[in-house]
Amino acid sequence: MAAPGKVSVVLKTVKKIAIQFSPFESNVRSTRQFLSMVGSEKARATNMNCEVITVVKHDKSEPVVDITYVDGDRLVMKGANLTISEMMNAFQSRCRDKDPQAKSGEKK
Repeated sequence: MAAPGKVSVVLKTVKKIAIQFSPFESNVRSTRQFLSMVGSEKARATNMNCEVITVVKHDKSEPVVDITYVDGDRLVMKGANLTISEMMNAFQSRCRDKDPQAKSGEKK
């Protein structure tokens, strides 16, 4: 697993990230790590218009990450059974697919 600090997060193609979890449940670790990565100053600097919303619940609900992209597409991840690597891979591959600059860079 990659160390959480070594992955660069680019939010250029993201409009909003809503993260909800119950902090005292045992299955929220990867969701909290995801929040710390997308909520970092470095990540937020890649798109100042991206909203990162955190909803802390105390109802034993399942941790959920709901990402809305600028093109209206959504990615919903249920973090209870996902590792931070799986979450970041799904998130970043979708971001790369939606970034026209990343696509043109690969073709050269």
